[in-house]
Amino acid sequence: MSERLFENEKEQARKACEELCVKAGLKPGQILAVGCSSSEVCGDRIGTNSNADAAKAVLEGVREALAERGVYLAAQCCEHLNRAIVIERAAVPGAETVNAVPKPKAGGSFAAAAYVSFDDPVVVEEIKADAGLDIGDTLIGMHLRKVAVPVRLEQKTVGMAHVAAARTRPKYIGGERAVYDEKLE
Repeated sequence: MSERLFENEKEQARKACEELCVKAGLKPGQILAVGCSSSEVCGDRIGTNSNADAAKAVLEGVREALAERGVYLAAQCCEHLNRAIVIERAAVPGAETVNAVPKPKAGGSFAAAAYVSFDDPVVVEEIKADAGLDIGDTLIGMHLRKVAVPVRLEQKTVGMAHVAAARTRPKYIGGERAVYDEKLE
């Protein structure tokens, strides 16, 4: 398929990402974890029909939205790389990296596209992101900070893939007498 056929998916991904950034209040330097099944974007079952062009289009849309805000992208690999994360080295200084290079059928097309497009990519086993965007039911929750809060987006699909989103917040501690800072919500 031609990349031109995925212009709508690129725009849908950009819109979903922009909306999440606004609703989650993401700030420069924070991290957004994104999982994307290119199979699901194309209307197939996750893991069955990896499509590099669809993945590249979605990646471009997400990166456009994040670049404007200075937010780092953490691209989740598929289960064949244990859902490891591809991220810019600058986002995770001192992190323990692993030796893996994602490929379309061993890591996923989205993570593979991220790996070749990042300036200085590294792969890590886990991360604690500030928000998450799940395109195609890829289960990104393991890479979010402890308290994840669902975010309802107007953009509910990218291509044929279902979109789910979450932001995180600090834990509430202290019980009924505690006072909380509403700005941290």
